[in-house]
Amino acid sequence: MSFSADPRPPDPRRWLALVFIGLAQLMIVLDVTIVNIALPSLQTDLGISDGDRQWVITGYTLAFGSLLFLGGRIADYTGRKRAFLIALIGFAAASALGGMAGNFELLLASRVLQGLFGALLAPATLSLIAVTFTDGRERAKAFGIFGAIAAGGGAIGLILGGALTDYLDWRWCLYVNIPVALVAAVGGYLVLSDARPEGHARFDFLGVLLVSGGLVSIVYACSEAESEGWGSTLVVGLFAIGAALLAAFVAVESKISQPLLPLRVLASRTRGGAYLAVAVAVVGLFGAFLFNTYYMQVVLGYSPVKTGVAFLPMSVAVLVAAGGISSRLMLKLPPRLLIVPGLLFGAAGMAWTATLEATTGYAQGVMTAQLLLGFGMGLIMPVAMDYSTYGIAPEDAGVASAGVNTSQQVGGSIGTALLNTIAASAAADYLVSHPKSPTLAKEAMTEGFGTAGSWAAAIMLVGAVVVALLMNTPRPARNADKSAAVPAPAHL
Repeated sequence: MSFSADPRPPDPRRWLALVFIGLAQLMIVLDVTIVNIALPSLQTDLGISDGDRQWVITGYTLAFGSLLFLGGRIADYTGRKRAFLIALIGFAAASALGGMAGNFELLLASRVLQGLFGALLAPATLSLIAVTFTDGRERAKAFGIFGAIAAGGGAIGLILGGALTDYLDWRWCLYVNIPVALVAAVGGYLVLSDARPEGHARFDFLGVLLVSGGLVSIVYACSEAESEGWGSTLVVGLFAIGAALLAAFVAVESKISQPLLPLRVLASRTRGGAYLAVAVAVVGLFGAFLFNTYYMQVVLGYSPVKTGVAFLPMSVAVLVAAGGISSRLMLKLPPRLLIVPGLLFGAAGMAWTATLEATTGYAQGVMTAQLLLGFGMGLIMPVAMDYSTYGIAPEDAGVASAGVNTSQQVGGSIGTALLNTIAASAAADYLVSHPKSPTLAKEAMTEGFGTAGSWAAAIMLVGAVVVALLMNTPRPARNADKSAAVPAPAHL
């Protein structure tokens, strides 16, 4: 990748600024995995049903994913520093509200608010790095540190979430965001510099309403299918409404002058393949987080902190594949030669969950599935993130980076809702069709997770086939600058 010179003098406090930007990124990443570990405890405490538990995750990811483009626009027009500070304070307040929640409805509202402020914070952090580091090589180094925080934050969240839930209370998994946000906000206020861009902001609020409404309808349809049935009038109607709203979103975006998502960004087979790969991959990843958490805590009887430690093999596998293989081969091979095998490894990991029984040991069961899935994620994510800005015009680089993060959050939202419904339905059917026994509930839960894992594997296999056919990008030329911007790291 080549680096262009920037006439602006470097900010003498730029590396200190990166510390506070990195803290904000760490908080965003932590909030996904840390709540997963606490989910069984908070579900019991608040009396949340198995069908509704997924909303604790999807309420956050859905708001985050559907509002990312708008968050990027707001940050661009109001000033990135201002957006950064507002988002941090809002995220802290939403976390406090969730920690105090006495019922499911208030907790869900707080998670949606977290997602809303996260959608403003994530683009602001990426933009602040770009404007703070004016030298190309320093900028690449800063993004490398930023990406390492994204990769390692998930593992930290798993262990921290387990420890807080075990030794304090699940509510501290939300309260912990408050001091992190306040330190980042105070530090950012003191050291960050940013000028508000000139010009008048035009926000595509109609686009926001259409895409958000469409996605919420589809996720809600998936969640209601467990109790109402896939062929019910409510579920079919919700799917139809969701599809109609998303179709209207595409029509609106093709006609207005400043769209939320310029359709030209999606026109490339390379970028489209990268977005699809990320969306399909996180279907398996988010499903694994949800199911393995319950399997280890409820079926195997692990404590929350032991569960967090038991997830570490997945994190290690991700880092080995990403750092030892993808980062070295992505400049030598066409992207699909890494992404497709990654999806196949991920599918194998999810399929392995179908072999689990209530008495299966950790090493031969959960750990094997985690290693396969984690290795696959490590092959997919760096390549897909890099090619998400392949051949993009400079003016579209920000929206292209937001697009791949949106794919991740939306894929996680729909995947979690769909797989949770499949698991809950399969478990309910197992309870009805088998005689009562002391281990029946654990057997039913394991059966549900295995069935959902098989569906996730099938989705990833289909994704592998589509990417293999769609993403016909050749291997990168030596010393070619194939990307118009440093790609955004994954918020995992």
